[in-house]
Amino acid sequence: MAEIITSQQSIDSPENFNYDIENAVLERYQEGARQQQPSLCCPTEYDDTYLKILPQEIIEKDYGCGDPTRYVNPGETVVDLGSGAGKNCYILAQKLGASGKVIGVDFNDVMLDLSRKYQQEIAQRVGYYNTQFVKAKIQDLKLNIESAEAWLKANPIATMEQLSAFDTECDRLRKEEPLITDETVDVVISNCVLNLVHPQDKQQLFQEIYRVLKRGGRAVISDIVCDEDSTPEILNNPELWSGCIAGAFRENNFLKMFEDAGFYGIEILKRDEKPWQIIDGIEFRAMTVRAFKGKEGPCWERKQSVIYKGPWKKVEDDDGHIICRGERMAVCDKTYNILTNANSPYAKEIIPVPPYQEIPLEEATVFNCKSKAIRDPKETKGKGYRVTNLNGDDCCSPGECC
Repeated sequence: MAEIITSQQSIDSPENFNYDIENAVLERYQEGARQQQPSLCCPTEYDDTYLKILPQEIIEKDYGCGDPTRYVNPGETVVDLGSGAGKNCYILAQKLGASGKVIGVDFNDVMLDLSRKYQQEIAQRVGYYNTQFVKAKIQDLKLNIESAEAWLKANPIATMEQLSAFDTECDRLRKEEPLITDETVDVVISNCVLNLVHPQDKQQLFQEIYRVLKRGGRAVISDIVCDEDSTPEILNNPELWSGCIAGAFRENNFLKMFEDAGFYGIEILKRDEKPWQIIDGIEFRAMTVRAFKGKEGPCWERKQSVIYKGPWKKVEDDDGHIICRGERMAVCDKTYNILTNANSPYAKEIIPVPPYQEIPLEEATVFNCKSKAIRDPKETKGKGYRVTNLNGDDCCSPGECC
C-alpha cells in the first residue's frame, strides 16, 4: 500500500532554494553511503544471477527505483548517471563482458569511495576489469571535477581574479580534456537520479545525455514521476528533494524532455501500477523510459517504402511522418533505416519494402519528406518493369489515407 504523507513547507526564503536542494541531496546520500536508508529507494527486482558476486554493502547501500541494466547488451559502452554505490555498474560489468565498458558518474565522494572500494575485487571475480568511476555532475559530463579539484588544490582561491582563473580552467578542461567526449557511448542509464537535479539544469542534463550518445545509441532511464504538478510546499521541502519526490517529473513532461532533446522512438518500458508514495493527493511512482538518438540528418530518395502492420489505422513518428496501416508509405533512406532496423523500437510493427534494384547512395536524389506519401508499386519495381493488366480492373491501385 502506498505511503500517504502530508507535506509541510520548510523553506520560507526563495533565495535559499538552490542551496538547500544541492546540499540536502548531497548530505542525505553521503549518509546513505555510510548507513543503509531504505526510504531512499522503491522495491525493485534484479536478476539474482548478477547479484551473487556483489558485496552485501553495495547491495544494501545502492538506491534506485527500476532496473535499466536489463536493456543493455554485451560489448557496449555504457554510462551510468548517478552511479552511487556501483550496483548497476557491477551488474553491467558482468553483462557487458570483457569487450564492454561501464563508466559510473557521481558527485558524491562518499559514494565514489564505496563504489571504488570493491573495484579490483569484483574484477578478479568476473575475470576482467571493465569499470570506471568518475566524479562529475550528471548535467555537465564534460567537466572532470577531480581534475578541477586538483587545480584548486594547487591554486587556492582568495580573490575574484583567482575565481575567474578557476572558471577559465574549468572551461579549458571541458574543451581540451572532456570527461566524456561526444558520441562515444552506446547506452546511458540512470536509476532514480535525474529527479535530484535542479529544474533549471534539467534541460542541460538531457542535452548532455544526447551529446555523449553515438548515433543509434539509446538512453534507458528509471526515475520517479508524478501524475500532477508538485505543490510549492513539496518543492520547497529539502527532505522531499533528497527523497526523490520534489524533483519528480510529471509523467507526460518526462517523455517530452526526451523529445525536446532530439530523441526518437521514445517508449515507456515499465510503469508501476501502484504509486510508491502519495503526498498531498499526488501520486509518485517509478517509470522506466527508453529513447534513441539518430533521427537528424539529410533525406535521400532510394525508392524505399514501409508498410505498417497495425492495429492502429495510422501512426505518426517523431519526424512527423504519418504511416497508414497496410499502405506502402514512401520514406527517405534515413527513415527507412530507422523504422526497419532490427534493434529499433518500430521493427516489429513495420514491413520493409526495398526496391527491386538498390539505388546507390551517390545516385540518390533529395527526398521531400512529406507527412503522408503512398508509393506506387511501379516505383519499387523500377522503370523497366512491365505492368501486366490481367482483367482491366484498377482494383489494386494505392488508396488514400484518412
